Amino acid sequence: MTNCLYCEEPLVVSVSWEGLFSPTKRNVLCEACQQQLVKIQGNLCQKCGRSLATLSPEHYEGEMCTDCQMWQCSEWKGVLCQNRSLYHYNDFLKAWMAQFKFRGDYALIEAVKNDWCSLFQKTYSSKHLIVPIPLSDERLYERGFNQSNVLANMLSNDVYDGLYRTNHEKQSKKSRAERLQVRDFLAVKEREKVAGKEILLIDDIYTTGMTLHVAAKQLKQAGATSVQSFTLIRS
Repeated sequence: MTNCLYCEEPLVVSVSWEGLFSPTKRNVLCEACQQQLVKIQGNLCQKCGRSLATLSPEHYEGEMCTDCQMWQCSEWKGVLCQNRSLYHYNDFLKAWMAQFKFRGDYALIEAVKNDWCSLFQKTYSSKHLIVPIPLSDERLYERGFNQSNVLANMLSNDVYDGLYRTNHEKQSKKSRAERLQVRDFLAVKEREKVAGKEILLIDDIYTTGMTLHVAAKQLKQAGATSVQSFTLIRS
């Protein structure tokens, strides 16, 4: 008997026709853990992809949340066309991400692979150049891998690692206000590789949107025709 990839409880495998003909879709999480992966569905903010059902009426107007309305100022307007995310952020995913990213449990990515690839195939086309958000050299050395690269490489064999960090401070340790004050902590490696391309940025989580907007701004200034983003989680 195999165990749940996350909680290590015995995994009860149910036999189904889908499982017989699609063995790659086998469950690696127990039912209790699987239920904690809550997909973002229903009416979404047309820019950041958050569920409007989770917001009170004063926090959105039409099909856009108030956070995204603030991104429509002259400096950032049109920089990041759209974001889509797979899961709602919750306590389970907070602990799951900590185990995956900070304790190096690389195998945990198998738990989300099918859902991640399925949403990508439904939402995007092969015309996009996939670009993961980079880690600083220090963080990459500490962890041994970049989670955004792992997510990107599950989607395509043609991934361009075209951005680098110019500021090594961790965005996750900053408050929302502090994040929104920083402007240029990412840069493009080779402008000619992104010029004229439609870019799809990959990251693990969309929180304030600052990292993805900064990346998109740099890519647009380097000549990219459009920039969208795809993240595993929407905080």
